[in-house]
Amino acid sequence: MRVLFVHGLMSSPQGVKARYLAERFEALTPAMDTGDFLGCLAVQREAIASFRPEVVVGSSFGGAVLLALMHAGDWRGPALFLAQAAVALDPDARLPRGAAALLVHGLHDEVIPVEHSRRLAATGEPARTRLVEVDDGHRLLGLVERDELADRVRDAAALG
Repeated sequence: MRVLFVHGLMSSPQGVKARYLAERFEALTPAMDTGDFLGCLAVQREAIASFRPEVVVGSSFGGAVLLALMHAGDWRGPALFLAQAAVALDPDARLPRGAAALLVHGLHDEVIPVEHSRRLAATGEPARTRLVEVDDGHRLLGLVERDELADRVRDAAALG
């Protein structure tokens, strides 16, 4: 499965989740200048066009980038949001109509409240949207340590 990973503010193509995904999937994690949101969108648009992923994973800030790509019509496939920060950047953020989205958020997230993912998930179509709350913090390292992130990627793909 081809997986595009949109990293967060404190991550990179060499980060824990990027390396994990690269070990289990045909994965691509383009480097982004997270200080330039429009530039991040351009980088990811190019990656979507050339790599043609089957699932896009957005982590924290990367979740905000992913949501913007979905609203622009650049990505219409399954999406996995990890501790998404879209609602932190836009309190009125909504999932696009018809979106297939799995949101995973840590109950002990010290950066982005789990309520943000609850609100975003509530805007989606029930048959195509799932929220999974886990006993973890913002970085969701437990998903990697317990080897569950790959299952969540497959779960997101199944929603699409």
